[in-house]
Amino acid sequence: FTGSAFGSAAIWQYESLKSRVQTYFEEARADWLDKIRPQKRGDFRKQVNSWWNNLTEGQRTVTGIIAANVFVFCLWRLPGMRRIMFTYFTSDPSSRALCSPMVLSTFSHFSLFHMAANMYVLWSFSSSIVSLLGCEQFIAVYLSAGVISTFVSYVAKMATGRFEPSLGA
Repeated sequence: FTGSAFGSAAIWQYESLKSRVQTYFEEARADWLDKIRPQKRGDFRKQVNSWWNNLTEGQRTVTGIIAANVFVFCLWRLPGMRRIMFTYFTSDPSSRALCSPMVLSTFSHFSLFHMAANMYVLWSFSSSIVSLLGCEQFIAVYLSAGVISTFVSYVAKMATGRFEPSLGA
């Protein structure tokens, strides 16, 4: 999984860079159009765009991860989703589904405090790590760390004979 994650991140990073270079040249050519184009309306939209544009690349990357975590947290609160959540969003070495929960449980938190604390820590160091690695490699590290920690959890559960499901990385 880790090799695939980093391989995919390298391809994504290459395609991202290629797209940015193409966009740069297209924008340079289309700069004169901005002067004759009508301005977009809507104060809320402008505020959201302004907020988003003021974020660092790391904060934008982590915003997506936080959104995924909050979405999964909300799914835990829906009674009709409980069975699916226990099957695919908790890690348990005695479960029928072993591989997908290794990735999906990385986004799973049952306690609001646990999720808030994890997301705060992730937000606090995101800018420096993403500027060092790039957003693609950071996501590969995030997912790989989740899968590896779940694997270590599987080994520990097998060694101790405790087979309760667990959440998170």
